[in-house]
Amino acid sequence: MVKLAANLSMLFNEYEFLDRFEMAAHYGFQGVEYTFPYEYPLDDLKHALSEARVSQVLHNLPPGNWSSGDRGIACDPSRLNEFHDSVDATVEYATSLNCRTVNCLAGLTPEGFSEEEIYQTLIKNLRYAGKKLRSAGIQLLAEPINNKIDIPGFYLTTTEQALSIFDSVGDGLVELQYDAYHMQIMEGNLANTVQENLQRIKHIQIADTPGRHEPGTGEVNYDFFLTFLDQIGYTGWVGAEYRPLNNTEPGLTWAKKWLTTSI
Repeated sequence: MVKLAANLSMLFNEYEFLDRFEMAAHYGFQGVEYTFPYEYPLDDLKHALSEARVSQVLHNLPPGNWSSGDRGIACDPSRLNEFHDSVDATVEYATSLNCRTVNCLAGLTPEGFSEEEIYQTLIKNLRYAGKKLRSAGIQLLAEPINNKIDIPGFYLTTTEQALSIFDSVGDGLVELQYDAYHMQIMEGNLANTVQENLQRIKHIQIADTPGRHEPGTGEVNYDFFLTFLDQIGYTGWVGAEYRPLNNTEPGLTWAKKWLTTSI
């Protein structure tokens, strides 16, 4: 059975952030994910998880300065020390939250460097982070993101490119976070891609397109896709990372067969 995680950066925004954990549990989610935990005290997050009895299944490495336009710094040769510091913060938070998978945003393609410099920087940073996280019992992931709509200029944009880079990193230090929304925009062929790369995919995220709203509002047949994940033996989490078309609760009907509470 598919394990659904609520992305609390997007879902239940009608509530204060720390109240969203309980709302996710109320509607039958057993896991939660969100972009960045670092602005919240660890004790507050641990309390929210404990009270709601949900698992923290994913969060991202620090992205740099998000409000100034950063979308990750892993491919930027000028920010190596900052990236290393971000890995330390990730180990602290992920360990305390018992979060066993974390995602690294590659970042925007930086100006003033050659393609080879950018490519090698990303490989070295992923290798550094992967080793440090593995020593703490945490699996590093990275995701390709569409550069056509959501993040123009993002460096890592396709499954093939990502897996090639991960192979260069080596030793399984980084595996694939497969975001079906982004990959529908960039390459389509969702079911075949997941099946062909099942052993490399450790987390999946979903949203429909166009609009990045809940499944059933766009062109992707998510009832088929989620059932297919069961059929091929996918055992990881599936993060519901979408912007509700209206309020969160009425838009959860797509998920009722996979949640532990009837909607």
